[in-house]
Amino acid sequence: MKVAFIGLGVMGYPMAGHVLRAGLEICVFNRNAARAEQWCAEYGGDVAPTPAEAARNADVVLVCVGNDDDVRAVVLGQNGALAAMKPGAILVDHTTASAELARELAGVAQQQGKQFLDAPVSGGQAGAENGALTVMTGGDQSAYDLAKPVIDCYSRFSKLLGPAGHGQLAKMVNQICIAGVVQGLAEGLSFAMKAGLEGEALIETISKGAAGSWQMENRYQTMLQDQYEFGFAVDWMRKDLGIALAEAAKNGAELPVTALVDSFYQEVQTAGGGRWDTSSLLTRYTRQK
Repeated sequence: MKVAFIGLGVMGYPMAGHVLRAGLEICVFNRNAARAEQWCAEYGGDVAPTPAEAARNADVVLVCVGNDDDVRAVVLGQNGALAAMKPGAILVDHTTASAELARELAGVAQQQGKQFLDAPVSGGQAGAENGALTVMTGGDQSAYDLAKPVIDCYSRFSKLLGPAGHGQLAKMVNQICIAGVVQGLAEGLSFAMKAGLEGEALIETISKGAAGSWQMENRYQTMLQDQYEFGFAVDWMRKDLGIALAEAAKNGAELPVTALVDSFYQEVQTAGGGRWDTSSLLTRYTRQK
């Protein structure tokens, strides 16, 4: 099976590496060509000058870029991946983007005799590096079954959740839930500090009960140390929450907590923390405004 990987950012770089290490033939493209050359120097594989060239002979084309516009830039148009793909090939978009875009690309792919899956991921940089991502997928069962062996190279769990767009909708739910948990942890730690509780002993205790979460286990120490360079950036979280809030405006869902946490993240951005990780919500309470 031949694979193309388009987008070698924080997530895509190690994901593509796992594909090559699994023994699959791979060709990569990155808009910053130096990044692609760096990847090839580390892993091997081939570099293409355009998304179209990367995708031309591939059975599965994987995309992991920033947002809807970035996906359109590398997928559509004369130099985009989709037009160059061979009939029956599968485009898998791992970007966290809108469900509307997923449905659009699924339609274009179908018109061209190709297949499409929207497959955003969760697990962050560490999950990508360790090949332990969770993949939420929308599309046809047949396309998913064909692409799953490739997806398995860098994931510990993946599931088809419905037609095109359902992967993105699931990722919205994922981010909605994370936002509430991180804000709760930030409030709890702020309260603990003001109450004079010792942070390490506190978390050792409450993490064993119903309050426990991935965020608590993996972020409490750096939060207590006032360090925020260890994960998914606030800028990207705001992008994701914006997608969820826009979708909620269409389907009538009420997201009051999500909207509130999004406004808190906006405050963190304004304070210069756009590239801090999402646990930096605590800084709203611990750093002078």
